[in-house]
Amino acid sequence: MKRAWFILLLIAGVLGLTAEGWANKAYVTDSFEITLRTGPSTANKIVGMLGSGQPVEILSTEGEWSFVRVAGDEKEGWVVSRYLLSRLPWEIQAKELDEEVVKLRTKLSQTEKDLGAISRQSEDLAAQLKRKTQELERLQKEHSELQRGAEGYLKLKALHAATEKKLAAAQNELLRVVKENESLNSSQLNIWFLYGALVVLCGLMIGTLIGRQQKKRRSSFA
Repeated sequence: MKRAWFILLLIAGVLGLTAEGWANKAYVTDSFEITLRTGPSTANKIVGMLGSGQPVEILSTEGEWSFVRVAGDEKEGWVVSRYLLSRLPWEIQAKELDEEVVKLRTKLSQTEKDLGAISRQSEDLAAQLKRKTQELERLQKEHSELQRGAEGYLKLKALHAATEKKLAAAQNELLRVVKENESLNSSQLNIWFLYGALVVLCGLMIGTLIGRQQKKRRSSFA
C-alpha cells in the first residue's frame, strides 16, 4: 500500500514538474497554423488563427490543451499543447541568424576598412621612423664631426696659448738684450769718449813739451 502511494506521489510530482516546466513564453510550432478556441476542445468556437512563430504566454494547462494569451493584442484562448514550442521556431532562428550574418558582414567590412586604415597608418609610421632614423644618424655624424672639430680647436687653442706664452717670453728676452746692448753701447761710447779725451790731453801735453824743448834750443843758440 505504501509502495502504491509512493508511486502515485512520484507520478504527481513528475506531472507537477512537467506543468511547471512550461516556459511562460512559448511559440507556435514551425511551418504551421493553429486555431485559438474559446475552450479546451475542438467543439469550442474558433476565435483566431495563430501562425508559425507567433509568441504566446501560457497561463494554464488542462490535459492536451493550454490556455494562452497572444503577445501583442492580449487575445486569450485555448490551443493544443503539442503545437507549442518552448524554443524559438527554426524560421525565426534562421531569420535572426540571417540578421546576425548581415551584422557580422557589416562589422567585417568596417573591420577591413579599419585594418586598411591601420595598415596605411603603419606604413606612414614606418616611413616616419625611417626618416627619423636617417636624421638621427646624420645628427650623430655631425655631432661626431663637431666633437672632433672641438677637440682640434681645443688643441689649437692650447698651442696658441703656449705660442703666445713663448712669444711673450721671447719679447721679454729681446727687451732685456736690447737694454743690455744699449747699456753696453753707452758704456763703449763713454770709453771711446774717455780715450779721445786722453788722446787730446796727451797731444796737448806732448805739444807743450815739444814747444818748451824748442824754446830751450832757441835760447841756447842765441
